[in-house]
Amino acid sequence: MANTGPENIANIPRLNALMDRDGYAALVLRSGQNFTYLAGFAFPGTLGRHLDLPDSPRAPLVVWPREGEPTLILNHQAAPLAGRESWVERIEIFRGYAESPYQKAAEVLGEMGLRGSRIGFERATINAGQWALLTECFPDAEISDCTRMMDKVRWIKTPGEVERIRQAAAILDEAYLEVFAALREGDTEREIHARIVEGCIRRGAEWAHGMLNPIRNTVIYGGEGDLAFRKGDIIRNDYVAFFRGYPGHQSRTVVLGEPTAGQERIYRTVLDIYRGTVARCRPGARAGDIYDFAQGAFREAGYDATLNLVGHGVGPWWHQQAPFIVRDAEDTLEEGMVIALEPHADFWHLQDMVLIAGGGPQLLSDRMRTDEMFVIDR
Repeated sequence: MANTGPENIANIPRLNALMDRDGYAALVLRSGQNFTYLAGFAFPGTLGRHLDLPDSPRAPLVVWPREGEPTLILNHQAAPLAGRESWVERIEIFRGYAESPYQKAAEVLGEMGLRGSRIGFERATINAGQWALLTECFPDAEISDCTRMMDKVRWIKTPGEVERIRQAAAILDEAYLEVFAALREGDTEREIHARIVEGCIRRGAEWAHGMLNPIRNTVIYGGEGDLAFRKGDIIRNDYVAFFRGYPGHQSRTVVLGEPTAGQERIYRTVLDIYRGTVARCRPGARAGDIYDFAQGAFREAGYDATLNLVGHGVGPWWHQQAPFIVRDAEDTLEEGMVIALEPHADFWHLQDMVLIAGGGPQLLSDRMRTDEMFVIDR
């Protein structure tokens, strides 16, 4: 799946409408989610970590005026890749470690005549020292937190975004199919984890991360070690593969050896609740109501666990994005959202990504069917 060149697939009409609604003349954005979204590409490796660290001395920025052309504010190490991959043509360089990118952003907005305007920043991605610096760089501006507004921009996907998510999902499912088919008793968590990550990268993912454990490992999300798989194990997994910045994010229930009648019964119960939850994901549905359905269904099935996260939006850079399907959540689903649904009360974990559409939810991760558990080495 080769890169076909720089393209802008962000939802710019929605961005313009929400900027107008909130009175923003410009935005200065630095989170991995929003930088990747508007720049149109994902920084790899070390360059990418500077998007995650709120105190980074080499933080990339995107300056987005409501009128006019955007600008990327980058250090010397980051600029060459952006020049090749981003659809944004203007790049301004600052000296990493010696100069603040916000000062450079102030200069750019000054050229546009916007330094005294209402400007949006993401407060959650800026540490206290840098937030104080903003008042020095933008002494005449009305500084405002635009984090929630940008969440709402990103959660309605364009066709180009949906296609990248679909391709990322296919990469992950194909890696699952290859690796799980070859898993044998005695293989370790570490070995299988490495094969899944390698399989994703070989198929075109920039990076992949996740977890898998047999049901005998009671410390989930604790890393993959040398515990060996045995016949009869249910294998939980929860991976993300990123393709051109966008995630494929699925979980499949896998069993090593012929499943018992009890295992088949549990899977059928979980699958029915899972599919019932997915069926409720329609435009206008309240996120808290979807959570309440899943929680109630598990209680009726005899589970006393309190569910944590039933589902979440997805988007560039980081797979868990708003809206979140949690207790009392007031957000309503809108046509064009992509939601990762994962209602589970214990170790049995199913997850898929669905596009919210008027005719009902559309499955985007369909290469590996979930009608039955994936059985290894019958």
